[in-house]
Amino acid sequence: MKKQFQNPRQSGRLEVICGSMFSGKTEELMRRLKRAEYAKQNVLTIKHKIDQRNNQQHSAIMSHEGKQRLAFLVSEDDTEVAKILDLADESVDVVGIDEIQFFSKKAIEVICKLVDQGKRVIVAGLDLDFRGDPFGIMPLLLALADDIIKFKAICVLCGADAHHTQRMLNDKPARYDDPIILVGATNCYEARCRACFSIDKSMYFEIKNPLEKIEEKRHPRKSI
Repeated sequence: MKKQFQNPRQSGRLEVICGSMFSGKTEELMRRLKRAEYAKQNVLTIKHKIDQRNNQQHSAIMSHEGKQRLAFLVSEDDTEVAKILDLADESVDVVGIDEIQFFSKKAIEVICKLVDQGKRVIVAGLDLDFRGDPFGIMPLLLALADDIIKFKAICVLCGADAHHTQRMLNDKPARYDDPIILVGATNCYEARCRACFSIDKSMYFEIKNPLEKIEEKRHPRKSI
């Protein structure tokens, strides 16, 4: 006798849009949210307060092409992040969150609850920071996602596919020990391919080496 599959309960889904700056992540997020509205679904749009690329439209997500969409502002404060659950009431079908890499780990809990409630959650953000390291909570979201799409920009130096975000300060690559968060646009950042990406790690190695020496004293290597 054939085993019959049970009809699954209606569940939500998590979609992650990632990539470097200038790759079209926000545009894709807006496209999916607009498409959901065409399907007569109620959409809630969230953005992080730190993104102030256009002060006149601070309450809107905005692509580098100038497209924009009104959004609720939320900071990284856990209390504010938790309020997303109140904003996404029973009438909301789809939740879109831009610049997700800036949010605290509390956002993971909130997103999982929204998905459990049967909502479609679409997030967009950088997967790598200017150092070339995984950015914030993005690695966890990629592991939890039902659907992932990675966008690539065009390297400004050679024209190849670019998945790195190069930070430039005074026409020079930023140092590895510089602050991770520095919101800006074309005057601060460039899209670079792996071959053209550059980061000054001199200070990083100066910091790392003494720590390695301390660790070696605690756990000396056995000579063969």
